[in-house]
Amino acid sequence: MTTVVVADDQALVREGLRLILTTAPDLEVVGEASDGDEALAEVRRTRPDVVLMDIRMPGTDGLEATRRLVAGGASTRVLVLTTFDLDEYVYAALKAGASGFLLKSAPHQQLLHAVRTVATGQALLDPTVTARLVERFVARPPVVDGVPEALRQLTPRELDVLREVAAGRSNAEVAAALHLGETTVKGHVAHVLAKLGLRDRVQAVVLAYETGFISPERG
Repeated sequence: MTTVVVADDQALVREGLRLILTTAPDLEVVGEASDGDEALAEVRRTRPDVVLMDIRMPGTDGLEATRRLVAGGASTRVLVLTTFDLDEYVYAALKAGASGFLLKSAPHQQLLHAVRTVATGQALLDPTVTARLVERFVARPPVVDGVPEALRQLTPRELDVLREVAAGRSNAEVAAALHLGETTVKGHVAHVLAKLGLRDRVQAVVLAYETGFISPERG
């Protein structure tokens, strides 16, 4: 059973999300919160697998709550909820350690899929939207021809894998593109995250853009 805490300052939104989630036999809502402080308290109390985290909440907002949750080493994954696909806070939330984001207008089945995806430790990342976020909200360095300093500890094969991951490809797609076994790709991804001190694939993509290793224009 995947457990979920729903954090949103609007009671009707929380109720709607709860109703959707309870239609799935493998998902259980174990808590609700109307602001970031309540969300953190509910995480401590219930230790859920996933928090559906609205960003714009009064008091401690979802962005700060995400930072505190990740900094505290919680295993709970954060799935950001936003009204706009180019909300300036979404990028900051991803950088803070959120495992993905979802529009509040997303279809019910997409919400259920998103919760299940991040609960397994995967990232929920639309590469097109992420590229737009990076391009709009981040002052990136010029795209470099060589390997950025921050990535030089990676092997050539790990850099290949990072490039594919940053393009939004799944492990199976990376394996096909690089003619590797999927298990081998998983190992490379794990090594990339460990060497760079990153929580998940989302942060790897963010770093790839920020260092100029990847750009929205060339991918």
